[in-house]
Formats: sequence, C-alpha cells, structure tokens
Amino acid sequence: MTVLKKTSLPALPALLALLVLASAPAVQAAGSDKKSTTAAPSSSTPPPASGIWTIIPGLGRANPPKPAAPAPSASAPQAGSELAIKGYAIPIGGALKSDNEEVWGRIVQLAGGKGARFVVFGTASEDPESSAKQAVELLQRRGAVAEALPVAPKFSWVDLNKVVRDPALIAKVKASKGVFFTGGSQERIVDVLMPGGNVTPMLEAIWEVYRKGGVVAGTSAGAAIMSSVMFRDAPSVINIMKGKWTEGKQVDRGLGFVGPDLFVDQHFLKRGRFGRMIPLMMAKGYKLGLGVEENSAAVIRGDEIEIIGGRGAMIVDLSEVKTDPTLGAFNVTNARLTYLDHGDRFNTRTRITTPTAVKLRGQKLDPYAPDYKPYYTEDLFHLDMLGDQTIANAMAYLIDSNKPEVRGLAFDVIPKTGDPLAELGFLFRLYKGKGSLGWSTDELGPEDYTVLGLYLDITPVHMPHPLYGTWNGANRNNVPPEQPPTGQ
Repeated sequence: MTVLKKTSLPALPALLALLVLASAPAVQAAGSDKKSTTAAPSSSTPPPASGIWTIIPGLGRANPPKPAAPAPSASAPQAGSELAIKGYAIPIGGALKSDNEEVWGRIVQLAGGKGARFVVFGTASEDPESSAKQAVELLQRRGAVAEALPVAPKFSWVDLNKVVRDPALIAKVKASKGVFFTGGSQERIVDVLMPGGNVTPMLEAIWEVYRKGGVVAGTSAGAAIMSSVMFRDAPSVINIMKGKWTEGKQVDRGLGFVGPDLFVDQHFLKRGRFGRMIPLMMAKGYKLGLGVEENSAAVIRGDEIEIIGGRGAMIVDLSEVKTDPTLGAFNVTNARLTYLDHGDRFNTRTRITTPTAVKLRGQKLDPYAPDYKPYYTEDLFHLDMLGDQTIANAMAYLIDSNKPEVRGLAFDVIPKTGDPLAELGFLFRLYKGKGSLGWSTDELGPEDYTVLGLYLDITPVHMPHPLYGTWNGANRNNVPPEQPPTGQ
C-alpha cells in the first residue's frame, strides 16, 4: 500500500472529538511494556460501556445469524485433482486498467507468451459482446491469439443449454492455453457453466486446460468464482455483518479453481469487503481468505501466491479466532490480517510471507525489536472502518506507530424503516501482537508498506439514531448580538 508519510496526519475533526474521544478508554501510552514481551495483547478488554456506543447484550438474539449449510463440491473435475493441477489461477480485483502492463503481460506470459491461445468469456457482463471484445483486444495487444465465445445469458439468441455442450466451442477451449472471464455478475458464470451444481462439458474443458498447465484468469466477477464458495450478490457489507444473508441469494457455490481451503473476494480494499469476508468464512469453516484489490492480481499456483499490479491484496487468517455466542450478533477476536503489497509472496501452507526485494532494502518495522522507531505518534480512530482503503491505511499507520492499537466503527448511517437491527453497529480493534511485523520503503515514491500479522477484534455495539441533533450552545440566550467593527 502507498501512504503519504513524513507529514503529520490532520487532527481529528471536531465531530470525532465530541462523539468518540470523550467516551473512549485511554490508549496505552508510548514507551509502555509492550516491547518487553512477545505475547499478544489481551483481547479481553471490552469496548466502553457508555458514551456514543455501548456493547449490545443480545441485540438481534431473537434472529441470530444462522450458519449457512456447507456448499456442495464445486465441480466434479476438481475432486481429488488439486495435486495434478499444473496451471495458474489469477483472480483480479476488478477495475483492471487497459495500461496495466504487468497484469495483462503476466497472464499472456504464463500461458506461453507470444502466440498463446486464449478464449474469453463475457458471460458475466451486461454487454458481453463489448466486454469480451475489449478483453480480446487487450490480450492480443500483449501478443496472445484471443477469441470470444458466445456463452452468455444476455445473448437472447443463444441456447445456453446447447452452447455449453457444443463440440466446436469445447474444442476451442481445449486448444487454448488461457481462459479469461470478464467482470459483471458472477452468478451468471456459475449458473451457465455449473447450473444447479452440475458440471457442464464446457466447464470440464476449462478444468482440463487448467490442470494441464494453462491459465484461468478473471477480473471482478471472474475473480469471485475462483473459490468453492462465493458471494453471489451481496453489495451491502454491513448487512452481511448483521447476518442478513441467505444461501443461494447472497451466497452461493463458486467454481473452485483455487481449491477448497482458500476463500477469494474482489474490490477488496476499495469497498471494505473484509467486513463481509470474515463472517462468511466463519460460517463456512474457512481459515484462510484472499482479498484482491482493484487493478491488482494474485498469481496462484499450488501453495504460492504472488501479488502483482497496481495495489495489493489482504490475507485473512482465522486459524485462532474466537467468538462469543452470548452477544447475539456477529463478533470475533484474534483474526489476523496481512497486507501484501506489489511483488510480495505468500505460502498458504506455511503461512510465510516473502516481501519483495525493494521492501527488504527498506525499513523493517518490528514492534518488539529494541531499534523499533515508528514514525506516527497520535491516536487514530475511524468513523467508517469499511471505507475506501481505510483498513489498509490503518494497518500501515499502526505498524509504523508507537500506539498499540487503532480503532474504528461501522454502522448503517441510513437504515431502512422498520429495520429491527437499525442500531446494531460494530467496533473494530486493530492491534499488534506476536508476529506483527512490517516493512516500508519510499524507494519507488510515496511510502509503501507490507504489514504482517496484525490482530483484529470485532464487537457488536449499540449505535443510537439519530447520531446527532441541533447544537443549542452554552448560554445561548444570554449572548448579546455581535456588534460590527467601529467605522462600519
């Protein structure tokens, strides 16, 4: 991630000071004993019980979020075939720019380089012809031989039941070295290639390309289908956190190209989607999640993940999470977040991160090392933890700060009338612990960070509505009217 450092962050606005700081507990002072131990900071300290927020003692308990039923196996070709897969899965976080040479070029290179054959599926798009045509042109610009296939529900003249079994089209897929899915609505891809959970011959052909060493890449919707479970249609992150989702509507099966143990989501930092990833991972039993940011991609082969493109990706590790069912709403402690910047690598089996060489030449930020000299010194609180890039910026700030934690809120500012959970919000506590580590560098311009192993607790809180009212002022009726300056 890129952070404009070496300048002080602006002071918290007056609203934040009035609503938050007055009721917030004191933050551990700089120079405390946090460097004298490697134990993770305690996560048992509750958020404040007074002020603008309060802990919810069972709000929503009458209708608690129900764990979703396990998703069926993504596809028959996947069963028992992980070890045989030689190819590359490349989920792209969406908003992929046409001039992103690294991502487009790597896709073509991994498929064999100049002359590599690609088939493009505009299946997810509202305008599949235009979307696929653009992807074809961009792949050809990098030396590929690409062709769009007419497999999309928006093509009213196409019989989808026949087209996914068409021998001529299937032969084109099998002859290719790369498959590319455009963005749009991911449910269209799954409903066409695996209707009702049944694998079509077209999907079998794509799996054959993948197993033999080919590339399966997809942007936005094309990235969502990569895991065995996906968000089908869930634009509201806060609703997912409140448990307002059902199987087959907001959540569905994916095509499973990254295997059964890794969950993938896209537009991740831009839209604060870590907030929806964690509850779904917990409901489905996932321990590891990969959230890819816009104009960025993850190159996945076996256990190895490499981040390329414009921004980066986040690893969500729930191996040590705990939850308190007595709170009656979604909550979690000990989730671990790792931010992978451009060029960083991560091994899903060993959980080891290998920062890019430019980071290793920069400053190492180890909160428990005697030479740890962080830059930031002010407390930080976010009123919208699900905001654009907020979680990534908070992670960069915290690893380069003498403060032990960064906190923030998420809540529905304009809830629907009659919503029984209108006043349910969430308090986020991001903090350092055993294994927290970072690197920063300004070698390529503004400060870039890689951040490993920060901890995250999420607690349900009561957010009253309205959040604000008219300011009456002190002794308002006794204040004389302002007089104009002399001479006017």
